[in-house]
Amino acid sequence: MAAKPFASSADLAPKDEELVELAEGVYALTAGGDPNVGAVEAEDFVVCVEARATPVAARRWLGMLRERTDKPVRYLVLSHYHAVRTLGASEFGAEEVIAHELTKTLIAERGRQDWASEYGRMPRLFEEPGSIPGLTWPTLTFSDRLTIPLGGDRGDLELRYCGRGHTAGDIVAWLPHQRILFAGDLVESQAALYTGDAFHNEWATSTLDNVRALGAEKLVGGRGAVARDRGEVDAAIAQSRHFLDELRRTVGSVHLSGGTVKQAFRAAHEALAPRYGRWPIFEHCLPFDVQRYWDECEGTDWPRIWTAERDREVWAALQ
Repeated sequence: MAAKPFASSADLAPKDEELVELAEGVYALTAGGDPNVGAVEAEDFVVCVEARATPVAARRWLGMLRERTDKPVRYLVLSHYHAVRTLGASEFGAEEVIAHELTKTLIAERGRQDWASEYGRMPRLFEEPGSIPGLTWPTLTFSDRLTIPLGGDRGDLELRYCGRGHTAGDIVAWLPHQRILFAGDLVESQAALYTGDAFHNEWATSTLDNVRALGAEKLVGGRGAVARDRGEVDAAIAQSRHFLDELRRTVGSVHLSGGTVKQAFRAAHEALAPRYGRWPIFEHCLPFDVQRYWDECEGTDWPRIWTAERDREVWAALQ
């Protein structure tokens, strides 16, 4: 049997991008399972959500956005620290780059290694990587909640910390007036979860409980289609929780019985593949997901740093 291509290194085909307007002045760009981005128009400025992997990739998104509005980007919101979400930030010219305070900590601790890791895993997303000027640093951080008044009758944009999940520092962007939530990678809609830097037990319980309690009627997840009504929102949250629960159940059971991490990977794959196996990045994510939860079962609370070398070692060991 031929060796499975590493992560998403063989995924080189361009994806169809779709710009949707979820409410007046509220936009999302989805891209066939690639990372989603968004924007919210205020009275006299724009808030952009996520930055893409390179300035060149961000420029294409901004070109589409400029067909709808020419207001300046005052704020760029980063849901977490991963390179594909942050390294295109310089293209936006934002007055403030906003993230959770733990995201800033994680960039300092592992941002350079994460950049090399993600470039190796997902090279197609890094369009013209030479255009990246360096790590993206938040200029404004918060711990619990930060509110951006949008002016006029547009209401507020609330940035909230719902708890540890996909990373230690994930935030969501919530529009209570419009009932629209940009959930980052805490929720995926018809896309597999990446949990290699996660806190699985909190994410699957209290963190997703907090996300669901907002009562969103439209939701933009980290990847996949937009959830366009309350039923679809609840389904996306439930799907994300189910993926986490099955991963925890299978890996935890093998660990408890004294098995090996490779046996845990096989058990998780067998349980998850029938439902999620055809969804974007499932095969890419699962070895790293299993290794991280195995580490948690071993008592490692703070995620180990992924490097390009460690990525390849784990991939080879678990296939």
